[in-house]
Amino acid sequence: MARRQFHVGDPAPWFSCRSTTNPNFHFDAVAGRYLVLTFFGSSAPAASGKVLKHITTDLRHHFDDDNIAFFGVSIDPEDEGRIKEALPGIRLFLDFDRKVSALYGAIDAGQAEAKTPAYDGFTLVLDPFLRVIANIPLANPKKHNEALSEVLGNLTPIDGHAGTGLCAPILILPRVFEPQFCKELIKLYGEQGGEESGFMREKEGKTVHVADHSFKRRKDFNFSDSEEFEPLRQAVRARLIRRLVPEIQKAFNFGVTRIERYIVACYEGETGGFFRAHRDNTTKGTAHRRFACTLNLNAEEYEGGDLRVPEFGTRTYRAPTGGAVVFSCSLLHEATPVTKGKRYAFLPFLYDDAAAKIRDENRKFISDERIKVSRSEGGTAA
Repeated sequence: MARRQFHVGDPAPWFSCRSTTNPNFHFDAVAGRYLVLTFFGSSAPAASGKVLKHITTDLRHHFDDDNIAFFGVSIDPEDEGRIKEALPGIRLFLDFDRKVSALYGAIDAGQAEAKTPAYDGFTLVLDPFLRVIANIPLANPKKHNEALSEVLGNLTPIDGHAGTGLCAPILILPRVFEPQFCKELIKLYGEQGGEESGFMREKEGKTVHVADHSFKRRKDFNFSDSEEFEPLRQAVRARLIRRLVPEIQKAFNFGVTRIERYIVACYEGETGGFFRAHRDNTTKGTAHRRFACTLNLNAEEYEGGDLRVPEFGTRTYRAPTGGAVVFSCSLLHEATPVTKGKRYAFLPFLYDDAAAKIRDENRKFISDERIKVSRSEGGTAA
């Protein structure tokens, strides 16, 4: 079987892998900056050692995580003790089962379990979409280092990487909720209070709820199930069906028929409420989600707290009070920290009947387990 070859413009496949400090690093979550991904195999041989030294010393000034980050891939267990991450910007994947190297063609998939597989090292330079800018072989370290230095030296600022300004494929629609209805939802939150909000993550084949203040800080009031709030849910649905659903059909050619969850969320400025970059449909329990929707309830009363879509640059987005921002759940996105005031929003997910079947089929993968962690494990959340 021929090994995978990458050409300029090809998308880099997503994967999760152990790093030196993270048991399950999700590579897709670091989109939105330039990436240097080097498959060196082992730092012991002189050739790969020279490449690593050049990258981590001569090119060190490039790697700040905001604009460019470096990831090395090793299949040598001894590298776990030999090489350390150097943050910001320099990380090491411990690909000891060789799955990532086989996925990218550094080794033949049929030799992944061989004792000493032939390893063809190379470096990929990726754009903020995780698409190939350059593919540089490691066979000749001197030529590799010269080529990589030239590529990095010629990179434009990330907002200009496409050669034109980019706008994320989102719909911003004003006048979905009228101002008085927004006030009623905020009042409801004030009366009922909010609970700490987490996110969904895959663990051993199950979708579990994770609470991690280094990844997300927000409180929610959930009125999805109580009979007491059925009239309010009906009022929400009526507004979405009349005012939002037709525009989603127009903009995305998608017919929304289902709503997941009814929550009023609050990001507080006192605690710097935020939600780090994530995708909303990456677990079995969330795979049915098609569109995320943010309906701002008090857009003029806080600072910060905007939507950012990293793959499309540093620009941020905010709908006015009563307005909605709608975007695909597959897009990497984040809520920037609220720096002043309190941000209130209504945050449903939208899908259709076909996706509802997926949701029903995947209910068996949803766990009641709730996990609290003291630091983020990094990577994709949902």
